[in-house]
Amino acid sequence: MMYQVPYYAVIFTSAIKNDEGYAQMAQAMEQLVKKQKGFLGYDSAREAIGITVSYWSDLESIKAWRNHPEHGIAMQLGKEKWYDHYSLRVCKVEREYEF
Repeated sequence: MMYQVPYYAVIFTSAIKNDEGYAQMAQAMEQLVKKQKGFLGYDSAREAIGITVSYWSDLESIKAWRNHPEHGIAMQLGKEKWYDHYSLRVCKVEREYEF
């Protein structure tokens, strides 16, 4: 999937300590984020460490997603219930190659 550069990538890595209710919330957040202005798509993999990279057209859209009330609930539950550890990085993509 090629997007028009430049765009932004939000890299979220996590280690789960408790997955009770996690899959349902992840599915709800997937449906919600797809409706957000500036959201372009995402890639995700979950094994011992989960990695989700979401792609955005601009920083304002990323901030709006971070501040979305329903996403805020998911973030709080993540801190309190699901995650042993997580990190988040916001990167500007200036070049892209695909084979």
